[in-house]
Formats: sequence, structure tokens, C-alpha cells
Amino acid sequence: MATAGSAQSPKTAGPGPLFGVRVVELAGIGPGPFAAMLLADLGADVVRVDRPGGADLALDPAHDLTGRGKRSVLIDLKSPAGPELLLALVARADLLVEGFRPGVAERLGVGPEPCLARNPRLVYGRMTGWGQQGPLAGRAGHDLAYIARTGTLGMIGAADGPPAIPANLLGDFAGGSLYLVVGLLAALHHARATGTGQVVDAAIVDGAAHLSTLIHGMLAAGAWQDRRGANLLDGGCPFYGCYRTADGGHMAVGALERRFYDEFVRLLGIAGELPERDDPARWEELRAAVAARFATRTRAEWTEVFADSDACVAPVLSLREAPADPHLAARGTFTEYAGITQPAPAPRFSGTPAAVRSAPARPGADTAGVARDWDVPGLTAARRAAP
Repeated sequence: MATAGSAQSPKTAGPGPLFGVRVVELAGIGPGPFAAMLLADLGADVVRVDRPGGADLALDPAHDLTGRGKRSVLIDLKSPAGPELLLALVARADLLVEGFRPGVAERLGVGPEPCLARNPRLVYGRMTGWGQQGPLAGRAGHDLAYIARTGTLGMIGAADGPPAIPANLLGDFAGGSLYLVVGLLAALHHARATGTGQVVDAAIVDGAAHLSTLIHGMLAAGAWQDRRGANLLDGGCPFYGCYRTADGGHMAVGALERRFYDEFVRLLGIAGELPERDDPARWEELRAAVAARFATRTRAEWTEVFADSDACVAPVLSLREAPADPHLAARGTFTEYAGITQPAPAPRFSGTPAAVRSAPARPGADTAGVARDWDVPGLTAARRAAP
């Protein structure tokens, strides 16, 4: 049993720290749904408003894990009765999440003005790539273009190659979803203290740029070169990078501090044979020596060598391998729900543990329950009338 000072396993079901918070999510793709999933993981009652016909992303709802823990109703916002039904939900909500292009929600009659008129305490969260204002605000885009303009994409990759693409983790989910959730919770705190809601404009370009704050400070101090593969943390440094093993796997090395580096080279078996690590002019020579040594054994063998050390070395695992990692398995970092192995909710709470509470919502499947729990009987009538 967890004590007052310890966080419980994510497998332990509980009400979650956001129990009692009601969220309306206007269905979309990418960072908005992930933000709403995080709120659901933390215990909020998230009602996703799906449109008849479904989303643009062709993914079986049973495997769309960003829909976990939510409930779904169908509302056609382009129908005469659609906006009023949504406003009836808004009247009972704490938060709203939408990811339309600027102006779309307004044209549908569900923008901030009518929503805040119906519920002055509402926090209205807007998730976009470019933001609500600026020359590109109305343009289409995806994660890659957003992080490209912020300078963060240009930091990643080898010096002699193109920028490396970090899936859509850096833009959509780090610069987008997480900043939206921080904004929603901060504005919710303010609304509960003052009775006044507001609009949260979460733009991926803003969040991704904000993530690079430390690097900008290093750049100003002359401690960072404005090019790829030339710095301490971007692969330019031979004791902060990845190396290929004999079986084609890779080991990640992060031995920055001297004491960790000394243990690293000792366990690698080449201590005393290397050029001075603090001389960047000899980094390529050092990198070649480290690479040659890693190439003599398999990933599993090197993992065993470094298993009980402070050398800051770890095997590079695949998505399917990660859940079986001994440390992650012991912590319950991944969980299985509805037959799907997936990341467990994070972070952890000692008194109000988060949990995966239900399988991904299926469009419209929860209409009756939401109509009852939120006291919006018109939802059921609209569902019966739908073709």
C-alpha cells in the first residue's frame, strides 16, 4: 500500500486528481485529442463530441489510444440544432478543447463568445499549429512545418545530413498538447478562484520554441553553436550519443560528468587509451575509438556490462521492446488495457492515482449516459433522430 509520501502504481485505479472536472472535446486529430486523453487519465470526465461520419484520420477507434478514458456523443454542428446542443454541454463543463483553424468554431456558432456567454466560468482551450493570430494563422500545417520555423528541428541530426525527424513528439505532443494542458489547468485554477473563465491559445510554434529556452541561453553565452552536430547535447560530443553494436543494435551514451565518463571508459575497456575528452579538436578521434569498441559486442552484452553502473549508458530499445525493460516493467510504465499494451498514465500521485479507466471511446456510443449524467436530454433525442 502506498504511503502519504509515495506515488502509487499507475495500475492502481482511483478517482484521479481531476475527478469532478468536466471537459468537452470537439473531435479532431493529433495534439487536441492527446491533451484531452491526458485530462481523462487524470480523472476528468471527458466527453468527446464526434461529428457524423467520423474524423479525418482513418484509424480504427478501438486502437486510437488517445480516445481512452473518454465518452463520445454525436452532434452535427452544421445542423440547426447542433450548436445549441453543444452549448447545453458547455453550460455544464469546466473546460473545452477544440483544434479547428482560427475562425471555424466562430462560423459554427460555438466560438468563445457564445460559449463564455453561456458559461462565464468556462476555460476555452484552442489548439493550433500557428496560433490564433499571425500571417500563417489561417494556413494548413503539420508538426514538421511548425518545429521547422522555431529552430528546434534544425538542431536535430548529424552535422553532414538533413535534420532528423523526431516523429511528431516534439511539436504535436510536447510543444502542443502539454502546453495546452498546462494552460487549461492554470486557467481552471484562476476560474475557480475568481469565477471568470478565459481563452487559452496554445500554438505548437509557441510551445516548441519555449522548449528551447535553455539552448537559447547557451547560445547567447557562446556555449552553443548554431549548427547541428557540433554541441554537447546534439550528437557533436562523442560521450553523448549513440553507437552501433556487433548485432546491429545501438547503445545510448550520456556520460557527461567526469565521474560518469571515467566509469564509462573503464567499463568499455579502453581507459588510458583515449585522447583528452575536453579537447573538441580530438572528438572525432575519441568517437572512432568508442565506436570501434562498441562494435565488438552485441547490444545485450553491453547492456549487461553497464547494468549496475553510473556510466549513464542504456540500450536503445524499440517500441515493442520497451515494455519488457526490467526497470519499466517494475514501475508499471506500460500497462495492458482492452488487449492493447500502452503507456500508463503519467505523472503519479500519492493520494489520487491516475489510471486508464476505459477503452477508447467509439463515436456516439455514450450518448445516453452523457445525456443522463450531464442532464442534457436533447442529446438522446438528437441521437434517435440521426440517420
